[in-house]
Amino acid sequence: MGGMADFLSVAIIVAVARGIQVVMNDGMITDTVLHWGELGLKGLSQSVFIILTYIFYIPMSFLIPSTSGLAAATMGIIGPMGKFAGVAGSTVVTAYQAASGWVNLITPTSGVVMGALAIAHVNISTWWKWIAKLMVILFVLTCVFLGILAVL
Repeated sequence: MGGMADFLSVAIIVAVARGIQVVMNDGMITDTVLHWGELGLKGLSQSVFIILTYIFYIPMSFLIPSTSGLAAATMGIIGPMGKFAGVAGSTVVTAYQAASGWVNLITPTSGVVMGALAIAHVNISTWWKWIAKLMVILFVLTCVFLGILAVL
């Protein structure tokens, strides 16, 4: 029953995200957001768009810890915006996955991180201090990689 509770919470997040997406589509909110996004992306290069997408997904990955829930809640808008910017869908997904993975290394909502820290008897603030330089390096390298990938 305990394991099922974990799956149930994910299912609820995905269902709520899908419900929001249906309301946004039926209320033409998605179309409005996409129109504003298209207007805003007119002068943006592919590299700048994909780096901004990566940066957007970092706080979103923290706020919506379920990767499937995050994809359901955001890909309906970010995917088409990527098309407007001339960025391949696979590159948008790469930015999403990179941000999610980056956040999962440090987030206190990650069962893997918290479990490993508990087993090792390491406080999360100590973990954050120890991994801070690596996180900055990973952030910069990912931005460079995505910037190059966007124009290929």
